Amino acid sequence: MVTVARIWLIVRHLPIFVLAVAVLAVAGSSAFHSPAFAQEEESRGWSLRDLLFPRRSERIEPPVEIQKARPKPKKKPKPRPPAEPETPIVEKTPDARVVLVVGDFLAGGLAEGLDDAFADNPAVRIVVRSNGSSGFVRDDFYNWPVEIKSLIETEKPSVVVVMLGSNDRQQMRVGDVREQPRSETWTKEYERRADALGKAIQDTKVPFLWVGMPAFRVAKMTSDMLAFNDIYHSAAQSHGGEFVDVWDGFVDENGAFVTSGPDINGQPVRLRSDDGINVTKAGKRKLAFYTEKPLAKILGLAAPGSVTTVSAPAGAPVEASKPAAAPVIVDRTPPMLLSDPALDGGTELLGAAPPVKADPNLPGEKLTVEGKAPAASPGRADDFSWPPKPAAAAGAEPDTTTAISR
Repeated sequence: MVTVARIWLIVRHLPIFVLAVAVLAVAGSSAFHSPAFAQEEESRGWSLRDLLFPRRSERIEPPVEIQKARPKPKKKPKPRPPAEPETPIVEKTPDARVVLVVGDFLAGGLAEGLDDAFADNPAVRIVVRSNGSSGFVRDDFYNWPVEIKSLIETEKPSVVVVMLGSNDRQQMRVGDVREQPRSETWTKEYERRADALGKAIQDTKVPFLWVGMPAFRVAKMTSDMLAFNDIYHSAAQSHGGEFVDVWDGFVDENGAFVTSGPDINGQPVRLRSDDGINVTKAGKRKLAFYTEKPLAKILGLAAPGSVTTVSAPAGAPVEASKPAAAPVIVDRTPPMLLSDPALDGGTELLGAAPPVKADPNLPGEKLTVEGKAPAASPGRADDFSWPPKPAAAAGAEPDTTTAISR
């Protein structure tokens, strides 16, 4: 049997037992509480009810959906420069005069520029027969002094335009020896081959233009092109041709290579490609710009791009020349004379010869010769006489001093 002592012992320790169970229950339930719930409980504070009857874990709501990252605003595209107006292509006449362009890859670009320049002229047709990898050094690959004759016989041009040399910075075989570029032997042979091309064109009785090389990005290449241009200039003049210098169009004011520069209209554009060798469309047109004027002169055009020629074809009616316009008469206003006012009888400019004899009674003469100032009118601001003179005394002898009388 349970004795009274045991019952009393159980009743005595019951609060401790209940408290222990409550603590264990709270500790167990806190393991299932989320941090957000714990923070919420801490914010509300604890009570006896929480110890004895802990709340159930509240349902944790899913976190708010993370806001999607806003897409970066697209950069506004840079405004493109206005497109160049396309030059209307005019159909060439059957008897159009042929311009034969020969040389390396730069000659091909020059031909494109000339084609644009004369696109609206039905009397001029540009024919390109360039070889991009050719030059004077590798005559075993393409021999220009030999090939030019057959090209002229086939195309029957009115003028030949030559531009080559950009591929010639390499060894050249002279006999059985490979000579280094710009050596003495190399230079003599190069001059001979350039001269041979000029003579071959001269023998065909066709006028020709020799367009020089532009500057390049590599400094050594630029210096070589300067030496080549001297050779081309000499070969052209020796055989009745004309040398066209394009150097200034592709360098700055200090003579250094430029990638961008003014076009034929003075607008800044990109003239050269990234490799510093090839030319852009604007660069090709600029090459043609330097060639237009001498080319038009040979073709007999009134001006570059002109449709009519100075000499009419055979059988065509000759228009009567218009009478000369009457000279324009411009009514000009004569300039104003800068003579001094007629002071003391003077009518001459300062520094002119003095009059023969001045009137001694003039106020200016009395002041400069005798030192007598003219009398002040009574009552005027410069009248310092004391006491003031009456107006009737104005005709009296004037006082020659300006001191105040006391």
